[in-house]
Order: sequence, then structure tokens, then C-alpha cells
Amino acid sequence: MSYRKTLKLICGFAGGSAAVVFAVAAADSRGYFGEHRGEGASRWSRFAVLHAAQPARTPVNHTPAATGPGWDFNWDKRDPSVLSNGRKRESVTEDPSSEQDNSKPKATRHILLIRHSQYNLSGNGDTERVLTPLGREQAELTGQRLAALGLKYDVLIHSSMTRATETAHIISKYIPGVDLVSCDLLREGAPVEPVPPVTHWKPDAVQYHEDGARIEAAFRRYIHRADPKQKEDSYEIIVCHANVIRYFVCRALQFPPEGWLRMGLNNGSITWLTIRPSGRVALRTLGDAGFMPPDKLTRT
Repeated sequence: MSYRKTLKLICGFAGGSAAVVFAVAAADSRGYFGEHRGEGASRWSRFAVLHAAQPARTPVNHTPAATGPGWDFNWDKRDPSVLSNGRKRESVTEDPSSEQDNSKPKATRHILLIRHSQYNLSGNGDTERVLTPLGREQAELTGQRLAALGLKYDVLIHSSMTRATETAHIISKYIPGVDLVSCDLLREGAPVEPVPPVTHWKPDAVQYHEDGARIEAAFRRYIHRADPKQKEDSYEIIVCHANVIRYFVCRALQFPPEGWLRMGLNNGSITWLTIRPSGRVALRTLGDAGFMPPDKLTRT
């Protein structure tokens, strides 16, 4: 085989196969393929070696295989196709397709979860655990950030605990006209025993049992797709606590809720969940505090 043919052959193969091709060509030039069997036999022998050097070709599949359970579109129990199954129509003339269409959500819900600002950890009881001077500054910065986003907020819901209530009232100064609503379900607690466990925080089993049921109830109340009657996209602010927010994120994204403690949230940070009419959920930001100067950031 001539060197010109050898070079063409090398260029025609990709990657590591070129080295094998070059070795085959060198062996051929020295008569290692048995020229005494005839030129035709030699060609076929060379072809067999070159063919064996090529990687196996498999069809390209751009769709990754699922490694866990699929997405449950009825996670909030509000999938219209499920709700309409078996429902009795009002009249025999009613079109079932139009009934299902009318029951479909059409708006997107945007839920902005705000962690309360820094507070006095040494206070005796909730009423004494008020915001620190730095915490009040953080709430001011969060309020300014929410106002700068230029969104039309529908409601500002907050935990009934002192630190969350104070944070919400400071924020409300920057978004006038938005109703404030207090909710006991959003109080801080232990949602579910974390995996892996931690040594510095070990609530009693009864606390997980009681707090977990309450925080799950809060999730079901506030984290779901829009009602079919809602015509426009909504923007709702919820001021609460780190444990509650982290649990909400895991549940909304259908991640194992036991992983909630693997995330960290700064005081006054913004976590943004988007819930589409189809039931799809997206996490737009997690614990965003980039609008605060570095010397104002805390996690207490």
C-alpha cells in the first residue's frame, strides 16, 4: 500500500482509530498480511483488521432515560383531566369537552418566598425575638428589591411569629396597597427528619409529628396551580421561615422532602417559585440576596 493511500485512510478515520490504521498500513508494507495468498486475499485481510478497529456504531438517542419516578402532574390534586373524570354533567346537552376546557387553569402563579430578617436569638419566647437593627436594614433592602421588580403583587402573607410579622410590615411600606394576611400555619418548625441527620439539631419525634403536619397543611394551602376562575397571572409574597421555605421547595419540585436541610438561605432572601397551569413547577431563584451588600448578609 502506498504512503498516499495510507494517509488518506488515516484521515478517513476518527480519533484513536487512526493509530490502529497507521499500524495496519506499516504491517502491510512489510508483508505481514501474507502477500503470498494473492492481492485479493491481502485486501480482504486488511479490511477485516481495519473494520475491527472501529468503535461500534449505535443510534443516537438525545432523550435521557429517567432515573427515578416520573413527574406527577396531579401533585396538587387539581389536574382538570382527573377532576372531570366521573363528574356528572348538568344536562345531557352539555358538551364534555367544553366542560373540561372551562375547568382548566389558564393563569400562572408566581410565589415569592421571603425569609425573615435577622432577629434577637437571646430573646425569651417569640415576643422578645424581635428584629435586630441589622435585621430591619435587611427588610428595608428586601422591600426595595421587591418594589424594583415592578410586579403587580396580589397579597403579602406572613407567618404570625414576631420576626416574620415585623419583616412583612417593613416590606409592605415599599409595595403600598397590597393586603397583609397573617397565618399560623407558616410558623417555623421541624417539617420532617432530615437525611442525612445532623448532630447539632435533634427535635423530639413529637415535634416532627406536629410541626410536619402543620407545615404540610401550609404547603397544600399556598403551593398549587391557579384556580380555573383566575384570569391573570398572580404574584404572591409569603414571608416566613427557612425550614418552611426549604420544605416547600422540595415538595414543589418533587424532590425528597427529607433533603430540605441541605439548602441554606440568607435572612431577607427571595425564593421564587412559578407554577404553570399545566402543573409544571420551576424554581426561578433560591435564596437570592444579591441585592444586599456583603456586610449585610446573615443566616441567623
